[in-house]
Amino acid sequence: MLKRQYILMIGLVFALTAFTFPQNGHAENFEQSAKRFIESLADDALQSLTIEDKPRTERVTKFRKLLHDYFAYRTIGAWVLGRFWRSATEAQKNEYFDLFEQLLVETYVDRFARYPGASLKVTQALNSGDSDVIVSTLLNRPDGQPPVRVDWRLRAQEGNYKIIDLMVEGLSMGQTQRSEFASVIRQNGGTVEGLLSELRKKIQQIKNQQS
Repeated sequence: MLKRQYILMIGLVFALTAFTFPQNGHAENFEQSAKRFIESLADDALQSLTIEDKPRTERVTKFRKLLHDYFAYRTIGAWVLGRFWRSATEAQKNEYFDLFEQLLVETYVDRFARYPGASLKVTQALNSGDSDVIVSTLLNRPDGQPPVRVDWRLRAQEGNYKIIDLMVEGLSMGQTQRSEFASVIRQNGGTVEGLLSELRKKIQQIKNQQS
C-alpha cells in the first residue's frame, strides 16, 4: 500500500511544486505566505495538468518547465547517483542529467490525468538547518481514502528556495531513487554506463507505449 501511495504521489507532486518564498520576515508570515502560494499553485497546476483531453505535448512542456524552474533536479540527480558520481566521466554526467530529466518527464506526465479532484493543504512550514525548510502538507484524495502526508524539503539557492526532496508518509523520494539506481548499477557491471544503458531502454519503452 505504501509503495502504491508513493507512486501516486510522485505523479501528483510535480504539479504542485512551483513555489518560492522570501528568506526574510517572521516565521508566522513565512508560513502564511507558503500556505497561500501553494494553495494557489495547486489549483492552477491541477486544473492544467489533470485534464484528460489536454494534448500531451502541452502537458510535457508545462511539466518540464516546473521541473527546471522549481526543482534542484541536478542537485537531486547527483545525490541520487551516490558514490558513482565521482567515477563518472563528464560525458557520462551530461548524458545522465539528460536521461534523468527525460525519465522524470516521461514517467510522470501522464499520471496527472488519472487523478482529478485532488487537493493539497499546508499544515506547517519549519526551518531545518541554515538553508533548508520543511513544508508539511496533506494530500486529500478524491477517492475517499485517508489523506496522505507529504513533506517537502526546500533549500535556499540564489535568493530563492528550490525543492531538493519530498517525503511521502516518511518515504524519501530521493533515498528511494538512490537505492534503486545503486541496485541497477550493481546488476549491470557495477558501472555508470550500465545505469545509462538501462535508463535509455526504460525511456524508449515508455515512449513506445505512447506511440
